[in-house]
Amino acid sequence: MRLIETIRDSDVNSGKDDLNTKNWFKRSASRAVLLGNNKQIYLLKMSTYNYHKLPGGGIDEDETLEDALCRELLEEVGCTAKVLQEVGEIVEFRNNQQMEQHSFCYIAQQAGALVETSLEQSEIEEGAETVIVTNIDAAIRLLENDIPTNYEGHFIRKRDLRFLHEAKSLL
Repeated sequence: MRLIETIRDSDVNSGKDDLNTKNWFKRSASRAVLLGNNKQIYLLKMSTYNYHKLPGGGIDEDETLEDALCRELLEEVGCTAKVLQEVGEIVEFRNNQQMEQHSFCYIAQQAGALVETSLEQSEIEEGAETVIVTNIDAAIRLLENDIPTNYEGHFIRKRDLRFLHEAKSLL
């Protein structure tokens, strides 16, 4: 998948970049710009920390990127989905977490009715709830107006805004 951006502390927090990342935790995740039946966009609102994000999450052992994405969309939004196309990859180097994260993003289409979500305890504590906006421009505006109150939220906001802009150019 095409690398579209690398995000470091200096890009989101005016922090100092740590170049010695070889012992950092490495994580991979699949995410989606998830389209509803009328081109609306599904997001997660993380009310505890005042930001929105694209649905998706970590890839389990022996899972493909697309399998992980479909599992995460079912867990977080409560829908099955069909993957339409790749958007790209973003790598994040988060100093405070000593983590190198690779996020792989797709455009996906809702397939079928919504069912109950099965959020993880940490997502519940972060105030995760599904938000549906009318279109991709509304999603972009929403994230542009977010002011995250935690470290991780600044990375997520920058990452997911870039994914939304890339997806818009593909739709």
